[in-house]
Amino acid sequence: LISFDETLDCTGLYCPLPIIKTAIKIKNMRYGEVLEILATDKGVKEDIPAWCKSTKNIFIGLEEEHENLRLYVKKAKSKVVANPRDAIPKQK
Repeated sequence: LISFDETLDCTGLYCPLPIIKTAIKIKNMRYGEVLEILATDKGVKEDIPAWCKSTKNIFIGLEEEHENLRLYVKKAKSKVVANPRDAIPKQK
């Protein structure tokens, strides 16, 4: 059993909604926290790990029971600069 800090219910939602909701939810979590995603769309089995790779978050795993899926994502510190202006050093 994987321990987690937050749960996001995407049951009955189809692409791209599980990814959009995951991105919003994880943005508001602390680094190192784990998000459990509940889903029924089989596409998330490929979409969530791909999203994690592109966003530098960590895909921990997948549990599958009949049509119910549980995916786990750990929020990692991203080296990606969301706003290019944030990369410019501030003048003192």
